[in-house]
Amino acid sequence: MKAVLLVVAKAPVAGFAKTRLAPAVGARHAARLAAAALLDTVDTVRAVPDVVPVCALTGDLEAAERSAELVAALADFVVLPQRGEDFADRLANAHADVAAHFPGSAVLQVGMDTPQLRPALLTGALTQLSEADAVLGPAADGGWWALGLRRPEDAHVLRSVPMSRADTGERTLFALRDLGLRVAQLPVLSDVDTVTDAAGVAAQIPSSRFAHAFREAV
Repeated sequence: MKAVLLVVAKAPVAGFAKTRLAPAVGARHAARLAAAALLDTVDTVRAVPDVVPVCALTGDLEAAERSAELVAALADFVVLPQRGEDFADRLANAHADVAAHFPGSAVLQVGMDTPQLRPALLTGALTQLSEADAVLGPAADGGWWALGLRRPEDAHVLRSVPMSRADTGERTLFALRDLGLRVAQLPVLSDVDTVTDAAGVAAQIPSSRFAHAFREAV
């Protein structure tokens, strides 16, 4: 059974996506950065062999920046609507929906805030997941950038984890271990939340869509 590579994404609509970047670069450029990050992430996922690409999406893609490109890029993904009252609920439900659509498959979930991802990193994470019950990729801000589960149903523990905090990653790790899961840890990456974050990530991938959008924004 192929593993599922799950991208949890928000449609990059001005005023809806990357609102923490907007005060520095404007709502339109913030959304364009989000669109570039999502396009780069989708390309990376597509380059990973022998997986099922899935996107759990919220928001109106037709109203997004680079809408036509995004629609085309996601054409070979299974696109599922996000559902839930808050972010933790939506994450848990996305994993549950994957379990329902692809019974028996492991899932590796990433977001759209780490456009510096490369196929080799995701392939390595999947290899670790084949030897552990879960993998967790810590983020430099204290959150996490990736969560892999041999049993997607185990993502129900996320409902009890406070999100977007400096200890979210640590709390997620504890919650997974409290289930009795063996958790392998992935390398620490920087999420793109601030202009400083964006500058650092753009420098890592200077020829990417994201780096080009960042140069335009600043």
